[in-house]
Amino acid sequence: MYRYDFRATGYPFRLYSGKDALERLPAEVERNRARRAFIVCGRTVARRTPLVSRMRELLGERFGGMFDEIDKDTSRSSIMRATEAARSAQADLVIGVGAGSVIQGARIVTILLAEKRPVEELITQYPEHGPAVSPKLLEPKLPIINVLTAPTTAQNRAGSRLKDDATALGMEFFDPKTRPVAIFWDSDALLTAPPQLVRTGAATIWCRAVMNLGAIGENPLVEGDRLQSYRLAAGAIQRIADAADPAPRFELCAAALLQNRESDDGGELFARHWAMRVAYAFCTALISVFPRVGQGEGYSALMGTALRRLGHRDPEAMARIAAGLGMDAAAADAPGRIAERIESVFRSLHMPTRLSELGVARERLPQVLELSLRNFNADPKREFLRERGMLEKVLADAW
Repeated sequence: MYRYDFRATGYPFRLYSGKDALERLPAEVERNRARRAFIVCGRTVARRTPLVSRMRELLGERFGGMFDEIDKDTSRSSIMRATEAARSAQADLVIGVGAGSVIQGARIVTILLAEKRPVEELITQYPEHGPAVSPKLLEPKLPIINVLTAPTTAQNRAGSRLKDDATALGMEFFDPKTRPVAIFWDSDALLTAPPQLVRTGAATIWCRAVMNLGAIGENPLVEGDRLQSYRLAAGAIQRIADAADPAPRFELCAAALLQNRESDDGGELFARHWAMRVAYAFCTALISVFPRVGQGEGYSALMGTALRRLGHRDPEAMARIAAGLGMDAAAADAPGRIAERIESVFRSLHMPTRLSELGVARERLPQVLELSLRNFNADPKREFLRERGMLEKVLADAW
């Protein structure tokens, strides 16, 4: 049964997709009355592909500068340097060129350019008792354009996360004014990403799509988002190995955008699935502690164990997921069967299904656990604090 007591919100943006979509970039910059468009990206895309050079040529005199050292973990040091570079360039629009880390980084740059308070006062706060609190960031922000080089759910969100260099602690920002004014899915841009990067993004998008089958009936809008996201992700994930075919990358971009839209359409982000909430929190912490680990690899190593240990807490959701996967929804062992199906897909992509297969040092799991207790998306009400023992056991079992 649907819930009809919900609120849906919409945020304006333009999406340009297909071959030579980037040809529309100059018009989009002009539409936003920008004269100093500043590009934020990573080293690889700037120095090993022709993409950024192409964009500079397209922008012409509206190109205002570039920072090309955003790292994989969106580290605090790289973001601070990017912010100073954008400020020195007198940027009036920011273009994020890349995947998750860079797209999040571009948002944080606009926040730090606008807000005058210290970083520690801008991030989500975790009081010792009570729910997490995200400060209101009221200053106007520069417009953002996102040019994707790989499918990512970061493309159209309001939340961002950076990693403190010294402690690996995640620092979370939330500001709806950092949503992009435009998104570009350009064929050549998407083909710059190596298959390994596409694989980790695809695994993340597909895993979440599967888990969200457990809550497709939240309201009629969310049902459409989640079913179509799953169809797209399931159809694309086995075709990503072809580095010359942009089609599955487009489909995964669309699946990720629909996943972003779910919460705008009234859906709850992770709120109903203990297995997914815990896997997400662990995965986010894992990639902070072990920079070489990608988010998709984190899910592949954690999701099966999370389902087996926690799926029983959400029996109705597990039944819906099983049904969506074409399995017996009434089976008492639905969580275990879902875990087996998910792990079989990960193994077909040559991805690990245990933390030990990632080369993760077992003695550092307590650090992963501590960081997972500060994750607003996974645990806004801080329920995890009461479940520390359970979380410790799940993490140990996943190793």
